[in-house]
Amino acid sequence: MHQKNKVIKKNEKITKKLSRVGIGSRRQIEKWIIEGRVNINDKVLLDPTIRVDEKTKIFFDGKEIPKKEQTRLWKFHKPKASLTSNYDSKGRNLIFDFLPKKIPRVISIGRLDYNTEGLILLTNDGELARKLEMPSSGFIRKYRVRVYGKIEKKKLEQLANGIIINKIKYKPINVVFERQNSSNAWIHMSLKEGKNREIRNIIKFFGWEVTRLIRIEFGPFKLGSMKEKDLREIKYSDFSKLL
Repeated sequence: MHQKNKVIKKNEKITKKLSRVGIGSRRQIEKWIIEGRVNINDKVLLDPTIRVDEKTKIFFDGKEIPKKEQTRLWKFHKPKASLTSNYDSKGRNLIFDFLPKKIPRVISIGRLDYNTEGLILLTNDGELARKLEMPSSGFIRKYRVRVYGKIEKKKLEQLANGIIINKIKYKPINVVFERQNSSNAWIHMSLKEGKNREIRNIIKFFGWEVTRLIRIEFGPFKLGSMKEKDLREIKYSDFSKLL
């Protein structure tokens, strides 16, 4: 009888390893390693390029890193006036403060501004987060926007071909007009990139002001009827094809 070949797992960079178990993004982990927050085999690690294997004992902030669990994904309704961050020097609300203690360490897939509310995805798998937040994922981000001012539809039509504002090029954005009240209007904006404060900058360029910004869709995932601070786990079968 032929003996089966033993499967040997290749070494991987420690930044990738820690990202896969949901510690943070690779960029964050590089910073934390340089700060001396990671130990391997009882020694402080300062080199973020080192490679590790399954036998390497890794500690982050004094706690041993567990082996990778099955990838999980959640939808969270981010409230206004909260940060998509693990820390804030000003003591402002963080989205992770609203999560139940029973869920494992998670990271956000992308970010939402402090005063933006709505759908944000959370996962325990840093590699999945990195994959889905990139524009190459092709995921459409859809927002419901309340605008202060009288909407001129011709201005919004310019966005269909993209626009350059203050030397920043924004890719085409699909805009659907919902309704206009005496001083406010509601519109829907769908975009692929999600650059920093993209919608707010565009609306300001047209001479209006965003008074409420709600993300209602991220790719195939929808906010639906979720209430503020609601957390719902997504079935593995509903996202396994994305892995």
